[in-house]
Amino acid sequence: MPKVISIGNQGFEDIRKENRFYVDKTEFIREWWESGDSITLIMRPRRFGKTLNMDMLKCFFSNQYADREDLFEGLTIWKDEKYRSIQGTYPVIYLSFANVKQTNYADAVKK
Repeated sequence: MPKVISIGNQGFEDIRKENRFYVDKTEFIREWWESGDSITLIMRPRRFGKTLNMDMLKCFFSNQYADREDLFEGLTIWKDEKYRSIQGTYPVIYLSFANVKQTNYADAVKK
């Protein structure tokens, strides 16, 4: 069965579990990790994959995803033993404002 393009799905785990079409952006993990930056600001136009990339990072680093190599097998990052050994080994705090669509400050803060 051919892979389906999952439009609007921002969940890396869902896309991988459901075998949806995914453009491998896991090289970003290596680039970001090796940059050594203290702060990273990810700015891209709307609908450009920011939330999906952040979710991918969460799934890769978070200890809640320890032993979930199934999510990364066959992707670029998984070819490197160094990165296989750190997958799922860090506590991660993940915040997303992707669903904050309010038009005023007070309502946005509540959301």
